[in-house]
Amino acid sequence: MKVLHLVKTAQGAMWALRQVEVLCRHGVEVVVALPSITKGLAPRYRRAGAEVVCADIDFTMSRPWRLAPAVQRCRALVARVAPDVIHSHFVSTTLVARLALGRRHPVPRIFQVPGPLHLEHGFFRRLDLRTAGPRDVWIGSCAWTQQEYLRRGVPAERVFLSYYGTDVTALAGLAGRFRPEIGVPPKAPLVGMVAYAYRPKWYAGRRGIKGHEDFIEAVRELRGTIREARAVVVGGAWQGAERYERSLRARASASCGTALRFTGVRQDVPAVYADLDVAVQPSRSEGLPNATVEALASGCPVVATAVGGLPDVVRDGATGWLVPAADPVALANGILEALADRAEAARRAAAGRDLVTKLVTIERTAAEIAALYERLAGAASTAGIAAVAALSSPLAPAAEASAR
Repeated sequence: MKVLHLVKTAQGAMWALRQVEVLCRHGVEVVVALPSITKGLAPRYRRAGAEVVCADIDFTMSRPWRLAPAVQRCRALVARVAPDVIHSHFVSTTLVARLALGRRHPVPRIFQVPGPLHLEHGFFRRLDLRTAGPRDVWIGSCAWTQQEYLRRGVPAERVFLSYYGTDVTALAGLAGRFRPEIGVPPKAPLVGMVAYAYRPKWYAGRRGIKGHEDFIEAVRELRGTIREARAVVVGGAWQGAERYERSLRARASASCGTALRFTGVRQDVPAVYADLDVAVQPSRSEGLPNATVEALASGCPVVATAVGGLPDVVRDGATGWLVPAADPVALANGILEALADRAEAARRAAAGRDLVTKLVTIERTAAEIAALYERLAGAASTAGIAAVAALSSPLAPAAEASAR
């Protein structure tokens, strides 16, 4: 079976790479379309066993003139590759593929939705739903996304739940190495946020979706109670967000002085988690972020906002602390609770590690995707997409979402 993966960037989307690596080991013939066949992660896709082809099929609303050439490139790409299934990982690549091929194209198309942001805004949600044809299916990478498609009238047999997986066995960190590097004493409470800074979307307000501003304000609140507390932000500016990240650094300096430090991108994130007392995920819109899975898999206590896919793994009172989004005071109070009872924090962290080890291991999630490919390809050659509903699979259909 040949599957064409549409990935809009060669610089990021590690979650797509990890999936492709395991799919290739499962014997799936994978072709990955990237904007570059030499830069970023392209060599790693090839080492995994995938064929990498150069096809920039991305566009943005701010650059609408890129849409027509992207549609032409996508149409030519599909004709050349002749895939059995098309698997798209982004809103933009999904829309390009639908426009290029039309609603009635015979090849099944999967849109695996990495995050729910477009579903939270009416124009983009309608664009997604109205461009889909009868052979289009969706995979929510969190339960909220899956349920939102159902609420919008998508038939249950065309909506699935499967998380983007992580190699949770490779996340053991060496404690005691990170703190000395950033000048934090061993007994000082250290809280941290691991996230890229994405340029704020015009339709999502002036603050970033990852909640950096809320974290900065929460750290200021936290230090009003625990003066010796320190904080760190790990991650740099994502493509084009350099100005935004500089503004965050300036805000942090004005609010927290030297108590909050930005480290930029690091390749030793497990070592960071090993030295944190609390990992914080203050997102305003989110799927199931790899940073949160890694924190839980590392055994680090987590405080997160109750948005998107975060409640799938951060279960309040069981595996961590959940607080309302866009509420720095509530975020600070959650951190204070985690710091005040270290035994309870350790208990929840251990439960979180057990949960993600079972739920989002890459071997499990990639096997789910491979099983769906088989069913879609078989349904496409027989009775159509509706036949998928009658077939058994480890991949959770809509009816099972609440059970997860």
